[in-house]
Amino acid sequence: MKAIRITAPGKTETVEIEKPELKSGHVLLKIGYVGFCGSDLNTFRGLNPLVKLPIVPGHEIGAVIEAVAADVPSHLKEGMNATVNPYTNCGNCPACRNGRPNACEFNETLGVQRHGAMSEYILVPWGKVIPDDAISVRDFALVEPMSVGFHAVNRAAVTDIDTVMVIGCGMIGVGAIVRAAIRGAKVIAVDVDDKKLDLAKRLGAQYAVNSVKEDLHERVQAITNKCGADVVIEAVGREDTYLASVSEVAFTGRIVYIGYAKEKIPFDTQYFVKKELNIMGSRNAMPQDFKAVMEYMKRGTCPADELITAIYTPEEAQTALEKWAEKPGDVFRILIRF
Repeated sequence: MKAIRITAPGKTETVEIEKPELKSGHVLLKIGYVGFCGSDLNTFRGLNPLVKLPIVPGHEIGAVIEAVAADVPSHLKEGMNATVNPYTNCGNCPACRNGRPNACEFNETLGVQRHGAMSEYILVPWGKVIPDDAISVRDFALVEPMSVGFHAVNRAAVTDIDTVMVIGCGMIGVGAIVRAAIRGAKVIAVDVDDKKLDLAKRLGAQYAVNSVKEDLHERVQAITNKCGADVVIEAVGREDTYLASVSEVAFTGRIVYIGYAKEKIPFDTQYFVKKELNIMGSRNAMPQDFKAVMEYMKRGTCPADELITAIYTPEEAQTALEKWAEKPGDVFRILIRF
Protein backbone atom coordinates (compact mmCIF):
# COMPACT_ATOMS: atom_id res chain seq x y z
CA MET A 1 0.00 0.00 0.00
CA LYS A 2 1.03 3.61 -0.53
CA ALA A 3 2.48 5.66 2.37
CA ILE A 4 4.30 8.93 2.99
CA ARG A 5 7.57 8.99 4.91
CA ILE A 6 9.66 11.89 6.14
CA THR A 7 13.16 10.50 5.67
CA ALA A 8 15.37 13.45 6.57
CA PRO A 9 15.00 17.18 7.29
CA GLY A 10 13.37 18.71 4.22
CA LYS A 11 12.84 15.35 2.53
CA THR A 12 9.73 13.21 2.03
CA GLU A 13 9.02 10.24 -0.19
CA THR A 14 6.03 8.19 -1.26
CA VAL A 15 6.72 4.50 -0.74
CA GLU A 16 5.06 1.10 -0.89
CA ILE A 17 4.74 -0.65 2.46
CA GLU A 18 2.96 -3.78 3.58
CA LYS A 19 -0.77 -3.49 4.26
CA PRO A 20 -1.52 -4.36 7.91
CA GLU A 21 -3.41 -7.58 8.62
CA LEU A 22 -6.44 -7.61 10.88
CA LYS A 23 -5.80 -9.04 14.35
CA SER A 24 -7.67 -9.61 17.58
CA GLY A 25 -9.02 -6.50 19.29
CA HIS A 26 -8.27 -4.25 16.33
CA VAL A 27 -9.99 -2.38 13.53
CA LEU A 28 -8.62 -1.88 10.01
CA LEU A 29 -9.28 1.62 8.68
CA LYS A 30 -9.17 2.75 5.08
CA ILE A 31 -7.70 6.26 5.19
CA GLY A 32 -9.50 9.02 3.32
CA TYR A 33 -7.79 12.18 4.60
CA VAL A 34 -4.98 12.95 7.03
CA GLY A 35 -4.00 16.44 8.18
CA PHE A 36 -0.47 17.74 8.49
CA CYS A 37 -0.05 19.38 11.92
CA GLY A 38 2.62 21.58 13.44
CA SER A 39 4.54 18.60 14.80
CA ASP A 40 4.74 17.17 11.27
CA LEU A 41 6.05 20.49 9.96
CA ASN A 42 8.66 20.57 12.72
CA THR A 43 9.66 17.01 11.82
CA PHE A 44 10.07 18.08 8.19
CA ARG A 45 12.16 21.07 9.28
CA GLY A 46 14.34 18.94 11.57
CA LEU A 47 13.07 20.66 14.71
CA ASN A 48 11.14 17.83 16.40
CA PRO A 49 13.31 16.17 19.09
CA LEU A 50 10.68 13.48 19.76
CA VAL A 51 10.94 11.94 16.28
CA LYS A 52 13.38 9.37 14.94
CA LEU A 53 13.56 9.39 11.15
CA PRO A 54 12.39 7.94 8.88
CA ILE A 55 8.78 8.13 10.04
CA VAL A 56 5.28 7.97 8.59
CA PRO A 57 3.65 11.21 9.86
CA GLY A 58 0.04 12.06 10.58
CA HIS A 59 -2.50 11.72 13.37
CA GLU A 60 -5.43 13.90 12.23
CA ILE A 61 -7.52 11.20 10.64
CA GLY A 62 -10.63 10.83 8.53
CA ALA A 63 -11.27 7.21 7.58
CA VAL A 64 -13.80 4.45 6.89
CA ILE A 65 -13.89 1.21 8.84
CA GLU A 66 -12.68 -1.48 6.43
CA ALA A 67 -12.78 -4.53 8.69
CA VAL A 68 -13.47 -5.38 12.33
CA ALA A 69 -11.98 -8.29 14.31
CA ALA A 70 -14.44 -10.84 15.63
CA ASP A 71 -13.88 -9.84 19.27
CA VAL A 72 -14.52 -6.12 18.74
CA PRO A 73 -17.75 -4.66 20.23
CA SER A 74 -20.70 -4.57 17.85
CA HIS A 75 -21.08 -0.77 17.78
CA LEU A 76 -18.14 -0.67 15.35
CA LYS A 77 -19.19 -1.81 11.90
CA GLU A 78 -17.68 -1.97 8.45
CA GLY A 79 -18.41 1.09 6.35
CA MET A 80 -18.71 3.58 9.23
CA ASN A 81 -16.95 6.94 8.99
CA ALA A 82 -14.49 7.40 11.84
CA THR A 83 -11.53 9.19 13.31
CA VAL A 84 -8.92 7.97 15.79
CA ASN A 85 -7.74 9.02 19.22
CA PRO A 86 -4.04 8.96 18.25
CA TYR A 87 -2.48 8.86 21.73
CA THR A 88 -1.42 5.86 23.78
CA ASN A 89 -1.67 5.54 27.55
CA CYS A 90 0.08 3.06 29.83
CA GLY A 91 -2.59 2.86 32.54
CA ASN A 92 -0.01 2.92 35.34
CA CYS A 93 1.73 6.31 35.42
CA PRO A 94 0.47 9.12 37.71
CA ALA A 95 -1.47 10.80 34.88
CA CYS A 96 -3.26 7.59 33.95
CA ARG A 97 -4.01 6.75 37.59
CA ASN A 98 -5.43 10.25 38.00
CA GLY A 99 -7.86 9.75 35.14
CA ARG A 100 -5.96 11.95 32.68
CA PRO A 101 -4.58 9.52 30.09
CA ASN A 102 -4.13 12.35 27.57
CA ALA A 103 -1.05 13.36 29.60
CA CYS A 104 0.35 9.83 29.99
CA GLU A 105 4.05 9.97 30.87
CA PHE A 106 4.74 7.31 28.24
CA ASN A 107 2.38 8.53 25.53
CA GLU A 108 3.28 7.71 21.95
CA THR A 109 1.35 9.81 19.45
CA LEU A 110 0.81 8.54 15.93
CA GLY A 111 3.28 10.17 13.57
CA VAL A 112 5.55 11.37 16.38
CA GLN A 113 6.88 8.59 18.62
CA ARG A 114 5.53 5.87 16.29
CA HIS A 115 4.51 5.59 12.66
CA GLY A 116 1.40 7.58 11.84
CA ALA A 117 -1.60 7.45 9.56
CA MET A 118 -0.36 8.80 6.22
CA SER A 119 -0.91 5.54 4.41
CA GLU A 120 -3.81 3.87 2.63
CA TYR A 121 -4.68 1.70 5.65
CA ILE A 122 -3.91 1.65 9.36
CA LEU A 123 -4.65 -0.89 12.08
CA VAL A 124 -5.65 0.46 15.49
CA PRO A 125 -7.02 -0.96 18.76
CA TRP A 126 -10.79 -0.77 18.71
CA GLY A 127 -10.96 1.48 21.75
CA LYS A 128 -9.19 4.27 19.84
CA VAL A 129 -11.74 4.33 17.01
CA ILE A 130 -14.37 7.10 17.18
CA PRO A 131 -17.18 6.57 14.64
CA ASP A 132 -20.00 8.84 13.48
CA ASP A 133 -21.64 8.64 10.07
CA ALA A 134 -23.04 12.17 10.50
CA ILE A 135 -19.54 13.56 9.92
CA SER A 136 -17.82 13.31 6.54
CA VAL A 137 -14.50 11.54 6.18
CA ARG A 138 -12.86 14.82 5.19
CA ASP A 139 -14.22 16.79 8.12
CA PHE A 140 -13.20 14.05 10.55
CA ALA A 141 -9.59 15.03 9.80
CA LEU A 142 -10.28 18.38 11.53
CA VAL A 143 -11.58 16.89 14.78
CA GLU A 144 -8.33 16.05 16.56
CA PRO A 145 -6.63 19.47 16.24
CA MET A 146 -9.80 21.29 17.30
CA SER A 147 -10.18 18.93 20.27
CA VAL A 148 -6.83 20.15 21.62
CA GLY A 149 -8.24 23.67 21.85
CA PHE A 150 -11.47 22.36 23.37
CA HIS A 151 -9.43 20.56 26.02
CA ALA A 152 -7.60 23.76 26.99
CA VAL A 153 -10.94 25.47 27.63
CA ASN A 154 -11.92 22.56 29.86
CA ARG A 155 -8.65 22.90 31.75
CA ALA A 156 -9.49 26.53 32.45
CA ALA A 157 -13.05 25.68 33.56
CA VAL A 158 -14.39 28.50 31.40
CA THR A 159 -17.93 29.72 32.12
CA ASP A 160 -20.27 32.38 30.79
CA ILE A 161 -18.97 35.03 33.18
CA ASP A 162 -15.38 34.82 31.92
CA THR A 163 -13.47 36.95 29.47
CA VAL A 164 -11.15 34.61 27.60
CA MET A 165 -8.19 35.77 25.53
CA VAL A 166 -6.89 33.24 22.99
CA ILE A 167 -3.42 34.01 21.64
CA GLY A 168 -2.90 32.34 18.28
CA CYS A 169 -5.71 31.66 15.81
CA GLY A 170 -4.43 28.56 14.07
CA MET A 171 -6.45 25.35 14.19
CA ILE A 172 -5.83 24.73 17.89
CA GLY A 173 -6.55 28.33 18.84
CA VAL A 174 -9.69 28.22 16.71
CA GLY A 175 -10.82 25.20 18.71
CA ALA A 176 -10.37 27.15 21.93
CA ILE A 177 -12.29 30.12 20.53
CA VAL A 178 -15.21 27.95 19.46
CA ARG A 179 -15.41 26.10 22.77
CA ALA A 180 -15.17 29.27 24.88
CA ALA A 181 -17.86 30.93 22.76
CA ILE A 182 -20.15 27.90 23.07
CA ARG A 183 -19.80 28.20 26.85
CA GLY A 184 -20.96 31.81 26.68
CA ALA A 185 -17.65 33.50 27.46
CA LYS A 186 -16.58 36.85 26.04
CA VAL A 187 -13.70 35.95 23.70
CA ILE A 188 -10.75 38.10 22.62
CA ALA A 189 -8.82 36.62 19.68
CA VAL A 190 -5.19 37.67 19.24
CA ASP A 191 -3.05 37.01 16.17
CA VAL A 192 -0.81 38.78 13.67
CA ASP A 193 -2.91 37.81 10.62
CA ASP A 194 -6.08 39.75 9.80
CA LYS A 195 -7.61 36.88 7.80
CA LYS A 196 -7.35 34.56 10.77
CA LEU A 197 -8.78 37.22 13.03
CA ASP A 198 -11.74 37.74 10.69
CA LEU A 199 -12.46 34.01 10.82
CA ALA A 200 -12.07 34.03 14.61
CA LYS A 201 -14.81 36.65 14.88
CA ARG A 202 -17.13 34.57 12.70
CA LEU A 203 -16.44 31.60 14.97
CA GLY A 204 -17.50 33.46 18.09
CA ALA A 205 -14.81 35.92 19.17
CA GLN A 206 -16.31 39.30 20.09
CA TYR A 207 -13.00 41.09 19.77
CA ALA A 208 -10.01 40.66 17.48
CA VAL A 209 -6.59 42.17 18.15
CA ASN A 210 -3.74 42.24 15.66
CA SER A 211 -0.80 42.42 18.06
CA VAL A 212 1.54 43.76 15.37
CA LYS A 213 -0.70 46.66 14.38
CA GLU A 214 -2.16 47.42 17.82
CA ASP A 215 -0.94 47.73 21.39
CA LEU A 216 -2.13 44.50 22.96
CA HIS A 217 -2.06 45.78 26.53
CA GLU A 218 -4.04 48.92 25.71
CA ARG A 219 -6.70 46.96 23.81
CA VAL A 220 -7.11 44.35 26.53
CA GLN A 221 -7.33 47.01 29.21
CA ALA A 222 -9.99 48.86 27.22
CA ILE A 223 -12.03 45.70 26.54
CA THR A 224 -11.88 44.47 30.16
CA ASN A 225 -12.37 47.82 31.93
CA LYS A 226 -8.73 47.70 33.05
CA CYS A 227 -9.13 44.30 34.73
CA GLY A 228 -7.37 41.98 32.28
CA ALA A 229 -8.67 38.68 30.93
CA ASP A 230 -10.02 36.12 33.38
CA VAL A 231 -8.49 33.37 31.24
CA VAL A 232 -5.61 33.45 28.77
CA ILE A 233 -5.07 30.47 26.46
CA GLU A 234 -1.70 30.52 24.71
CA ALA A 235 -1.63 28.52 21.47
CA VAL A 236 1.57 29.77 19.82
CA GLY A 237 4.63 28.71 21.81
CA ARG A 238 6.80 31.85 21.63
CA GLU A 239 8.59 33.79 24.33
CA ASP A 240 6.62 36.97 23.71
CA THR A 241 3.25 35.21 23.85
CA TYR A 242 4.19 33.29 26.98
CA LEU A 243 5.13 36.55 28.69
CA ALA A 244 2.08 38.40 27.36
CA SER A 245 -0.14 35.77 28.94
CA VAL A 246 1.12 36.72 32.40
CA SER A 247 0.95 40.44 31.64
CA GLU A 248 -2.61 40.44 30.32
CA VAL A 249 -4.32 37.99 32.66
CA ALA A 250 -6.37 39.42 35.50
CA PHE A 251 -5.43 39.15 39.16
CA THR A 252 -6.46 35.64 40.31
CA GLY A 253 -6.82 34.66 36.65
CA ARG A 254 -6.05 31.39 34.87
CA ILE A 255 -3.44 30.80 32.18
CA VAL A 256 -3.40 27.69 30.01
CA TYR A 257 -0.34 27.02 27.87
CA ILE A 258 -0.81 24.77 24.84
CA GLY A 259 2.09 25.94 22.68
CA TYR A 260 5.53 24.42 23.19
CA ALA A 261 8.11 27.19 23.55
CA LYS A 262 11.38 26.33 21.82
CA GLU A 263 13.51 28.36 24.21
CA LYS A 264 13.75 29.08 27.93
CA ILE A 265 11.38 31.84 29.09
CA PRO A 266 12.65 34.58 31.46
CA PHE A 267 9.55 35.04 33.59
CA ASP A 268 9.30 37.75 36.22
CA THR A 269 7.81 35.35 38.75
CA GLN A 270 6.66 38.06 41.17
CA TYR A 271 3.46 38.29 39.11
CA PHE A 272 2.72 34.61 39.66
CA VAL A 273 2.47 35.42 43.36
CA LYS A 274 1.09 38.96 43.30
CA LYS A 275 -1.72 37.97 40.95
CA GLU A 276 -2.15 34.58 42.65
CA LEU A 277 -2.38 32.95 39.24
CA ASN A 278 -3.43 29.47 38.26
CA ILE A 279 -0.95 28.50 35.54
CA MET A 280 -1.63 25.25 33.71
CA GLY A 281 -0.38 23.22 30.81
CA SER A 282 -2.75 21.51 28.40
CA ARG A 283 -1.74 18.42 26.46
CA ASN A 284 -3.58 16.56 23.73
CA ALA A 285 -7.28 15.89 24.41
CA MET A 286 -9.66 13.59 26.24
CA PRO A 287 -12.36 11.44 24.60
CA GLN A 288 -15.02 13.88 25.78
CA ASP A 289 -13.20 16.68 23.93
CA PHE A 290 -13.40 14.69 20.70
CA LYS A 291 -17.11 14.15 21.33
CA ALA A 292 -17.67 17.87 21.98
CA VAL A 293 -15.97 18.84 18.70
CA MET A 294 -18.05 16.29 16.83
CA GLU A 295 -21.28 17.63 18.33
CA TYR A 296 -20.22 21.13 17.27
CA MET A 297 -19.49 19.98 13.73
CA LYS A 298 -22.87 18.26 13.49
CA ARG A 299 -24.60 21.59 14.14
CA GLY A 300 -23.68 22.56 10.59
CA THR A 301 -22.19 25.92 11.60
CA CYS A 302 -18.51 24.96 11.36
CA PRO A 303 -16.96 26.63 8.27
CA ALA A 304 -14.90 23.52 7.50
CA ASP A 305 -14.06 24.64 3.96
CA GLU A 306 -12.35 27.74 5.34
CA LEU A 307 -10.29 25.72 7.81
CA ILE A 308 -8.76 23.65 5.01
CA THR A 309 -6.07 25.65 3.26
CA ALA A 310 -5.26 23.01 0.62
CA ILE A 311 -5.67 19.33 -0.21
CA TYR A 312 -2.81 17.38 -1.82
CA THR A 313 -2.19 13.87 -3.06
CA PRO A 314 0.45 11.69 -1.34
CA GLU A 315 2.84 12.36 -4.21
CA GLU A 316 2.54 16.09 -3.52
CA ALA A 317 3.47 15.86 0.18
CA GLN A 318 6.95 17.31 -0.44
CA THR A 319 5.45 20.34 -2.19
CA ALA A 320 2.83 20.77 0.53
CA LEU A 321 5.39 20.85 3.33
CA GLU A 322 7.78 23.09 1.42
CA LYS A 323 5.05 25.67 0.82
CA TRP A 324 3.96 25.51 4.46
CA ALA A 325 7.54 25.92 5.67
CA GLU A 326 7.95 29.00 3.46
CA LYS A 327 4.84 30.74 4.83
CA PRO A 328 3.70 28.98 8.03
CA GLY A 329 1.35 31.78 9.02
CA ASP A 330 -0.76 31.34 5.90
CA VAL A 331 -1.94 27.83 6.74
CA PHE A 332 -4.85 26.55 8.83
CA ARG A 333 -4.77 22.91 7.77
CA ILE A 334 -3.26 20.99 4.88
CA LEU A 335 -4.87 17.64 4.15
CA ILE A 336 -3.50 14.69 2.24
CA ARG A 337 -6.19 12.78 0.34
CA PHE A 338 -5.68 9.03 -0.12
